[in-house]
Amino acid sequence: MKKLYHHIAAVLVLAGSLLAGHSGGAQVFNPNNPTNPNDPTGRTPAAILADTTERRDPVVTPEAKRSKAAADSAKRTERMFRAFGYEGIRLTRPGKAALLATILPGAGQIYNRRWWKLPLVYGALGTVVGLEVFYQQRYNEFADAYNLVTADPTLLHSTRLGPRARLFNSADALNSGVIFYRGNRDIFYLYIGLAYGLQIVDALVDAHLKDFDVSDDLAVHWQPTLLQVPGQGALLPFTPGLQVALRVK
Repeated sequence: MKKLYHHIAAVLVLAGSLLAGHSGGAQVFNPNNPTNPNDPTGRTPAAILADTTERRDPVVTPEAKRSKAAADSAKRTERMFRAFGYEGIRLTRPGKAALLATILPGAGQIYNRRWWKLPLVYGALGTVVGLEVFYQQRYNEFADAYNLVTADPTLLHSTRLGPRARLFNSADALNSGVIFYRGNRDIFYLYIGLAYGLQIVDALVDAHLKDFDVSDDLAVHWQPTLLQVPGQGALLPFTPGLQVALRVK
């Protein structure tokens, strides 16, 4: 019986030592600080790391580098109106382009080095402003003629009226001209504001997209293909089409 107890005790001690060794795990020294400075022999480790700690250097892909460069460019600030000791206003590149376009139409495109857009900007603004001046002059002519004829009907066809207003035969006809030219004048105020705002938006968006990734390896690809047409006979079951593939990174 005593021998049985001795065998059981030995088995329990062996099992306990195995469990303790498995739960303890191996340990390694910290390579950044391998020894304890208080130990003159230099053999005592200062810090211990578990062997399960994975130490790897991060891998930076080219896509991540381009994304970071674009983000840094969007956040990069510049100073504006810096002169005579004044530090100026800190603005991002898109903000500076939009502010320049607001102050002077076309200045944002010049800042973005999009010189070819200047004829488009000034052409659009010049057209709407020129038509606004045209309709304003016609409105003034017919409004003055209508007021004169209303006050004195004998002035109808008089040389005191404008070259176009004197051709009309009644005050009501002159009033119709007033309404027509006033309506066109008012609508071109809206067109001027629209053209002015579009060149600001163009400068802002162009500055944001200045560092945009336009390489050949993009997520969207397209290619010609043959598409199956439901309901067609066996003679022409397919038709030419365009296939677009979206690759999620």
